[in-house]
Amino acid sequence: MGIVLRQSLANTIITYIGFGVGAVNILFLYTKILPAQYFGLVTLILATGAILMPLMAFGVHNTMVKYFNTHRNGEKDGFLSLMILAPLLTTVPLAVLTVLFYDPIAGLLGTKNPIVKDYIWYIFLVGLAMAYFEVFYAYSKVHLKSVFGNFMKEVFVRLGVTLLLLAYYFEWIDLGFFLKALVALYLLRTVIMKIYAYTLYLPKLSFHFPKETKEILTYSILIILGGSAALILLEIDKVMINQFVAIENVAYYSVAVFIATVIIVPSRSMHQITYPLTSELLGNQDEKGLKALYQKTSLTLFIAAGLLFLLIVLNLNDLYLLIPGEYRGGFYIVFLIGLAKVMDSLLGNNNAILYNSKYYRTVLAFGVGLALLTILLNWLLIPKMGIVGAALASFVAIFVFSMLKVWYVYSKFGIVPFTKNTLKVFLALLLLGFLFSYLQFPFHPIANIGLKSLLIGAMYAGILYRFDISEDVTGFIKKFLGKK
Repeated sequence: MGIVLRQSLANTIITYIGFGVGAVNILFLYTKILPAQYFGLVTLILATGAILMPLMAFGVHNTMVKYFNTHRNGEKDGFLSLMILAPLLTTVPLAVLTVLFYDPIAGLLGTKNPIVKDYIWYIFLVGLAMAYFEVFYAYSKVHLKSVFGNFMKEVFVRLGVTLLLLAYYFEWIDLGFFLKALVALYLLRTVIMKIYAYTLYLPKLSFHFPKETKEILTYSILIILGGSAALILLEIDKVMINQFVAIENVAYYSVAVFIATVIIVPSRSMHQITYPLTSELLGNQDEKGLKALYQKTSLTLFIAAGLLFLLIVLNLNDLYLLIPGEYRGGFYIVFLIGLAKVMDSLLGNNNAILYNSKYYRTVLAFGVGLALLTILLNWLLIPKMGIVGAALASFVAIFVFSMLKVWYVYSKFGIVPFTKNTLKVFLALLLLGFLFSYLQFPFHPIANIGLKSLLIGAMYAGILYRFDISEDVTGFIKKFLGKK
């Protein structure tokens, strides 16, 4: 087993573990231990920090991966020094602006919820910690070591949060200490990641920067735009909810969004493998192979995401019985965000095709435009529809962005991700959704979820196998049944 495959497998396992720990935190610990107002505040701090991250990282986490191989010998120290120092071009001015304009910034973010005003520096420090964590994580990836960084990204903080929530529950700490410790946890993660990265290679500080420094910094600025646009699409709804309604609603919204986010776990796992494959196919100008991979990843992810969507939506009422009552009003949010995640999965390796091609600048422009659309839609819909309006805004923006990307790949490469089997999967999902929407069991919610999920999964697998919709799924079922 090669190093890429070994690390991809390990990273997939780590991602699932991290998601499991996150599920326990979000659904059962935060909701039952932390007051909703402070759960909303934590979500706001982390979401705003995440939006600041690409700007504070100066795009270095992507730039380092792109340019490292061309500077791995003579200019290695100068290149790595540039990558570590470049984020200061934005973090220092942002720190100065925060000092000079703290009150106006606090007034803006705390217009509806004054509690936010005291936590502006928390947002800055979390954003800074996230930014430099990504820099040192990229540093380790270019040295072909990604498993430890992925553990720190997916599991470390979530386990730390679990311990902090339990400490608060047993009254070993108060809310003020909890929030400070949360910020310290992100800073500690960055320090640990830095130490690990430097054990792989300790650079000598060098101001003999590469001769392509202007080109490298220009690329970084473009990546800032792309990364900021992507995170605005994901996180701005939580920030804007705070501007229009009580901060408790941020907590209610984040629980519903987390439930729906389960749908993209298979996509995140597969992309770790398909990105390098796509890059290789593009480099070899293998149009036939590119089309086959595009359609295969689309179908496989649609099958997986579609099943998860069904399981979530059809079991949602039982799942909500397991969490406090104030968090149970998010059916339409889960439905809309879940549908958006299914659409994103349906695109297969579309992003890998675009970002590894010469057309990445155009895609970045699309992303900026869609980010602005997302902000506008949230501004229009949240005051009228509350947190459901935020979900609708995200759904519309992601739908438009998805259709744009499908059209653009088709216009440049002449390929689409859809086949006749895509329609078959859609019809199967529609049939199962109709049948099981009327089926309710009178048992404990956990038993109901398990029984219904088992029946849906069995029928879904049967349909896929009977009509041989996916060779991968059919092969897996044959292997499971011991058939040749």
